[in-house]
Amino acid sequence: MYHKKKSVIKPLIVIATIFFTPISTTTAVFEKNTSTRINNSSDGEYYTLFSPERSTTTYLINYDKEVVHTWESNYTPGHSSYLLENGHLLRPAFIGMHPVFLSGGMGGGVQEIDWDGTIVWDFKYSNDTYLSHHDIKHLPNGNVLLIAWETKNYTEAIAAGRNPGLLNIFGIWPDHVIEIKPTGLTSGDIVWEWHVWDHLVQDYDETKENYGIVANHPELIDINYGSASADWLHTNSIDYNEKFDQILLSIHNFNEIWVIDHSTTKEEAEGHTGGNSGKGGDLLYRWGNPLVYRAGTENDQKLFGQHDARWIEPGCSGEANILVFNNGLWRPGLAYSSVDEIIPPVDTNGDYYLEAGSAYGPEEAIWSYTAENPTDFYSYMISGAQRIANGNTIICDGKKGIFFEVTNEKETVWEYINPYPTQANNAVFKIESYPSNYSGLTNIIEQPKNPERPMGTTHGEKGTEYTYTTTTTDPQNDQVCYMFDWGDTSNSGWIGPYNSGETINSSHSWTRKGNFNVKVKAKDIYGHQSDWSDPLLVTMPTDKTINVQFLRFLGDHPFLTKILRLLFQ
Repeated sequence: MYHKKKSVIKPLIVIATIFFTPISTTTAVFEKNTSTRINNSSDGEYYTLFSPERSTTTYLINYDKEVVHTWESNYTPGHSSYLLENGHLLRPAFIGMHPVFLSGGMGGGVQEIDWDGTIVWDFKYSNDTYLSHHDIKHLPNGNVLLIAWETKNYTEAIAAGRNPGLLNIFGIWPDHVIEIKPTGLTSGDIVWEWHVWDHLVQDYDETKENYGIVANHPELIDINYGSASADWLHTNSIDYNEKFDQILLSIHNFNEIWVIDHSTTKEEAEGHTGGNSGKGGDLLYRWGNPLVYRAGTENDQKLFGQHDARWIEPGCSGEANILVFNNGLWRPGLAYSSVDEIIPPVDTNGDYYLEAGSAYGPEEAIWSYTAENPTDFYSYMISGAQRIANGNTIICDGKKGIFFEVTNEKETVWEYINPYPTQANNAVFKIESYPSNYSGLTNIIEQPKNPERPMGTTHGEKGTEYTYTTTTTDPQNDQVCYMFDWGDTSNSGWIGPYNSGETINSSHSWTRKGNFNVKVKAKDIYGHQSDWSDPLLVTMPTDKTINVQFLRFLGDHPFLTKILRLLFQ
């Protein structure tokens, strides 16, 4: 496994080396780790998960734009995807064209797929009267929130005060939210639900029970706002705030975001009292278009066909603020998109402030990203944005399939163009990014085990090449590269990749005398690095400097001095 030239060192001298003091001690030189994928990093490194709109594959990429894992499904997405803390993929599924709910964002199912590709939950929420769509949210208790349409026919809509001029043959599809508790491979119980239809107001037909002055009821939803489209609201995202037990919804066709109380019972969610807020299922907060509740004009509109409204996660810059991808659809003037961050007017109890007769604040975003030339960044559909741990914001230009990271100063520091399934058909609804110490990653993407201590000669001559061997294994059986540190300020560079468990070797010659700590580390093909191995002490012949202890030894045994003189003549 290794080789060397025959040594001229005599046996007695080899024995006596235990008393030699090295001329110099070489400290191992560690290569500075510049990888952005090292476990437990604290500088904002992350992985990004996405499901292309026209693909049945979900991809996980690292910061170096390498695909580190994929999941396959028999469905295209419907439309988001999430990596759970247990390493499973959770994604809504588009189960096929629906005979009733023919609109963008159709779904109908939810799948949970483990790391190895096994479907562990395959739930359907689809029939002739309802259909899940767009987005889902996994809750801390393991349940899942779904957005869904439900049908209301012409008669039901008229009974609720809908203006007949705003109805067509399809009736109207108000949204609702359900919480599903998985109970089996294909089953689940609805343990909580909230329906827009329970919280309506209108000033069109005073004979109806929900007749009222719209401006006096910002907590209710005007059934006559908007167009005659059956997909009246087109809710396209959902998020959850664990601290307040509240839900955030993006209402595309109203150009608004809403907050509702999730702490209610099913019965309280139908009414106007109960829950932490005391307001039942009524809206707690709304922002983006005060014209909807008669608290402003079209000049006060802030959101334009927005997507992906979310609370900024704890530990991130702007924690608890709301971030939203403002698509800019029908924005007055130039056609451009922005990513807007707002500070909602909420207190420590989760109550939102509203001055009577006014619109909900804030008046402006606290931070907003646009391109330097605004029209260079415009995605009128889908898309999203997320604040990540390093304080930057990662943005998905969904229509173009471009992901990019910007600093708080709006400098682009990373960009990725989705090539799947093809460069010309690469749209992505939204993306999710996870820090490298996220449990869903650290449980499944582990670094290789520390390599074995190098094996090879431990005593040699400078200028002679010696070969050293080592091996290690990778928990995922990934291929592995190695780097030897020779202890003389040089290293082998990364060599490989080799199969997990394969014994490998590398050679080196030293140009000076001394003692050297030879060690080795490994990294898998995705960049996860092990720690250094235990060192092997390698000694090149020294200048035979003898320490004081050895001199005293010779003084006590004068016959050895004579022998040494004979050996070195």
